[in-house]
Formats: sequence, C-alpha cells, structure tokens
Amino acid sequence: MRPELPAAFLGAPITHRALHDVSQGRPENSRAAIRAAVTAGYGIEIDLQLTRDGQAMVFHDYELARLAGQPGVIRSLVAAEASATPLLHGDGEGIPGLPEILELVAGQVPLLIELKDQDGGMGPNIGPLERATAQALTGYSGPVAVMSFNPNSVAEMARLAPGIARGLVTSSYRPEKWPLSAATRDYLREIPDFEAAQASFISHEVDDLERPRVAELKAQGVPILCWTVRSPEQEAKARDIADNVTFEGYLAAHPG
Repeated sequence: MRPELPAAFLGAPITHRALHDVSQGRPENSRAAIRAAVTAGYGIEIDLQLTRDGQAMVFHDYELARLAGQPGVIRSLVAAEASATPLLHGDGEGIPGLPEILELVAGQVPLLIELKDQDGGMGPNIGPLERATAQALTGYSGPVAVMSFNPNSVAEMARLAPGIARGLVTSSYRPEKWPLSAATRDYLREIPDFEAAQASFISHEVDDLERPRVAELKAQGVPILCWTVRSPEQEAKARDIADNVTFEGYLAAHPG
C-alpha cells in the first residue's frame, strides 16, 4: 500500500529551492534560504545531486558554474569538497548535504525533496542517489516526500523507503527545454508511469495544468502540486486545478 502525501503539503505554499533571494544573501537551496522558509512557515522544496563518493548534496544543477562560480560538475567532487565549495551570493557557506538540512528543518515545515535525474535520459541507470537519500531519511519524523522526473527513480524510492510518500515531477516536455529524444518526451508527457512507479502525487508544470491527464489523476483523488509559480496572479489561476503551489520571486499568501 503506497503512503499518502502528508496533509501538511496541501497547506502552506512551498518555496522553490527554499526561500531564496540573492539580494538578501540567500542563494537557492542554501541554509540561509531554508532558515528563512522555516521562519516564514512555508513548505520547502529542495533538489539533490550526487557526489563522487555517493553522498546526497542539496544542489540543483549538474554543473557548478551558475551556483558556485567554478568549472566542473558536482559529481566530480567528494562530499567534503562540495561542502567546502562556497555558493555564490551567500555568506561563504558551502553546498549543504542532505543530512545537515534534515537536521536544520527538523520537521518544522514540510520538506519536498526532488532527486535530480542522474541518467541523463530518464532511464534505468539509477541507484546511488536513491540509496543515499533513503539512508539519510531513516528515522526522520517530520512531513517529508520525495519526487523525481525520472519514474525509475520514484520506483526505486518506493523499494528503498516504502513508508515515504513519493511523486512524479511532470511537464509538457517542450523540445527547447528538454534535451531528450522525441520518443522519451512524448512518452513522459502523458504520465504513463504513475501506477508503475507507485506514486502518491504529481507536481506538474504550472503552464500545462490543463492537460487532460492531470484532470484524470485529479478525478482519481491524486494530489496535484505544481511548479513554478512566479506571481500572485499565476498562483490564483493555478489553484483552480492544483491543490498547492511551489513558488519563487514573491511571497505567497498563507491559506486562511
């Protein structure tokens, strides 16, 4: 029996890569951004990448350049090197590891964890990041859920951490944004693996929420989250379909 998405994820809006604002010294997925989200009472979405020594680090990109200002990929570093790599626009803090962030959040707000596809093609070459994530989450008692664009990753999390809610991140898969084969984009676009991956929810691209498959899942009682909302006006429209939003660039209103 698959676990339900905790009700807390349908309450406070969810900050995209935590409550980041580089003008305030809070880079995305940073400790400072996570502290700010907790203080504001928002849910938090974070991203995970894998290091060379098999550790889960809270970092969005494969490349280090945009967020850390240096060449190379995070997969080339061991965890200690990543932890010592300062994030740009912050206070000098390095890339955080998942166990540290779990201690920082400590169940105070819902934590939505996206495992970035390590295969490069949404394929079956998965395992190390999922194992590191499941190990870190052992014993964590706060509201938490995991998700990925890669259905194979979600299915693996179902095997490794069956008690944790998991979901598919879903999209319109526009060719200009997704360097995947046309066949892969066409396949994933219609969310065919929801049951096979033992998913409990989806987080769908905000501009594609009117897709019939989304309506079909919603009619079945599947919770619908969405990404990434960037204005109150966009949020109001999204909430006609989505049960909650992942937002950035403004302060979403708390329900009630």
